[in-house]
Amino acid sequence: MQEQAVTRPRGLMAVAVLVVPAVCVALVPVAVWLDAGAPTSGLGYDVSLGPGWPWTLIGAFLGVLAGIILMKDPRQRVGWVLAGSGIFWALDGFTQSYILSGLRETGAWPGMTFALWFLNRFGSYLTAVTAVLVMIFPTGRFLPGRWRVASWVATVAMAISGLCFLVMPAEGDRSMADLPPGVDENPTSISALSGHGDGLATLGLSLGVAGFFFALLSVVVRYRRSEGLERDRMRWLLWSVIVVVAVSAGSLAFSVPEADFVGALVASVVPPMAMTIAVVRPTLVSIQDLLARTAVLAAVFVVLVAADALVLWLLTRLLDDELTRAQVVGVVLVVCVLLYGPLRHRLSAGVRRLMLGERGNRYDAVAGLASTLENTDDTTEQLAAVARAVASAFAVPFVSVEVDRGHGERLVTTFGERPAEVRTLPITWRDTTIGRLVLPARGLRSRLTVRDEELLGDLVRQAATAARTSQLAEEVQHSRERLVTAREEERRRMRRDLHDGFGPALSGIVFQLEAARMTVERDPDRARAQLETVSAQVQEVVADVRRLVHDLRPPALDDRGLVGALRQQAEHLAVPLDVTAPDDLRLPAAVEVAAYRIAGEALTNVARHARADSARLVVETGDDALVVEVADDGRGIPADRAAGVGLASLRERAAELGGTTTITSPPDGGTVVRARLPLRSPA
Repeated sequence: MQEQAVTRPRGLMAVAVLVVPAVCVALVPVAVWLDAGAPTSGLGYDVSLGPGWPWTLIGAFLGVLAGIILMKDPRQRVGWVLAGSGIFWALDGFTQSYILSGLRETGAWPGMTFALWFLNRFGSYLTAVTAVLVMIFPTGRFLPGRWRVASWVATVAMAISGLCFLVMPAEGDRSMADLPPGVDENPTSISALSGHGDGLATLGLSLGVAGFFFALLSVVVRYRRSEGLERDRMRWLLWSVIVVVAVSAGSLAFSVPEADFVGALVASVVPPMAMTIAVVRPTLVSIQDLLARTAVLAAVFVVLVAADALVLWLLTRLLDDELTRAQVVGVVLVVCVLLYGPLRHRLSAGVRRLMLGERGNRYDAVAGLASTLENTDDTTEQLAAVARAVASAFAVPFVSVEVDRGHGERLVTTFGERPAEVRTLPITWRDTTIGRLVLPARGLRSRLTVRDEELLGDLVRQAATAARTSQLAEEVQHSRERLVTAREEERRRMRRDLHDGFGPALSGIVFQLEAARMTVERDPDRARAQLETVSAQVQEVVADVRRLVHDLRPPALDDRGLVGALRQQAEHLAVPLDVTAPDDLRLPAAVEVAAYRIAGEALTNVARHARADSARLVVETGDDALVVEVADDGRGIPADRAAGVGLASLRERAAELGGTTTITSPPDGGTVVRARLPLRSPA
């Protein structure tokens, strides 16, 4: 989900945004002051059930969190609903402190009717505000489609739930006795509903519970529908739930002072705090790692508590006596020592494997893939192994490995079903792209940290090695086939030329010479004419022989050497050519022919296509290699132009000897063809 640019609040808007946290925070010291001067018994204490400053403090926390969200984006509805929740909590705690200090059997402070009504009746809307907050998180809107209608229905149901408690008559156990004159515990009750209080309470509770559970269900649905950054934001809420559950379990297992307040503080503040981080800065930490570690620690904690309880119960039954405090502490320590380390390690590995795959075991992933590739010769099976290894390492449901082959062919191996959105990563071999790795674009497991990218790089290198090995094996096989085919075709052509051309021609020459010998004495003129015809035929045969020899190897190389043959080509070139080459150059025959052909093709391209005014030919040796460079000042080659047959042949001739050919167009214009041919065959 792409974040939209927002404008921070300024002027009156900034003041309005800061009013909520300011009011919430300001009510805390007032509530503390009221609680400090309140009696520890009496009517006020019985009605309020204790100090209210802790709940006011919760409201202050929520107000500050709402201010943080609204300072970033005042249009964010999550911030405004959270601000309402903060005001609600702060006023709820403040009214509790107010009642504790101001309600007496003999009298009450002003506004006590409103304080009682707000605390005991209007406070029922606290659950509704929380439910609406989770239903609109993190976008500030309800789920679209039918879920939007259902969300509005649930909101109305919770509003009706609170209304039931507002109008419900105060009768029976719900009635407060001994209130001072002038104080009404519920001014909004409807006397006509007398006798129906239990039914209204049941209806209100049912609607409130149903609406709240629907809110939780909408959170699950939104999580399943979310993608990318929105999914990360939902994971922050999931993390807060795990923390709340762990703290609640701990408060049940251990006797903690003020456990009720601690549990309420965590349950009321941690989820909004997680929401605030998710809205303002979801990438503050890696939520993937944080969620996994929190789940592991929570699971370890629960298992340790259960193990302690089980061991203590067994010892108590066996010893038939209660254990001393020292024995209990010893048992707890032994259980922790024996279980914590191994349990935490196994749970951590299991949770990370479930959530993120095998990416934590980098060595195992790479070594396993390397072993599989070593034991597999088939190219398709090798690429399938790469796809399975990447899918296993990152726990992604789809992986596709695409490798380019010769003549425009592409080998594709797929694991899983292709999702709607994918991303493509190149597979390179020595700075050359030879294929692609296709992964899902969305999802927790598709998001990669720096370490994940390093692991993916290691696996991709294995894929590149397998793909390149496959390509080289195919190229070697094709080269063998082409070599055998070319050799046999050349032999067939030479046999045909010798059998169909030279054979009859030489036989005809023999017959004509024999006829001339027989007629030389009787008719010298006729014999002379026959000899002239034979001479012409012999010259044609000699030309055919030269053509045959030229096809095998350019005669100019034998007559003039490589440098002389290239200078001879320069004499016939329409473009002025400057040749720089050593005079004495001894080269292997294959290198000599390849250099001659490459230079000849490059000079032909200069004459035909470059529109150059001058050209330069440089031949030099060094580092056991021959370098041939042809440069011109013509129009160059466009970057988007596909290589033709001529340019491809330049590269192929060099590659046949293990060399390279580069064709570049400098910024100042022209074209440079540079071929590097090794003078020694690779071992």
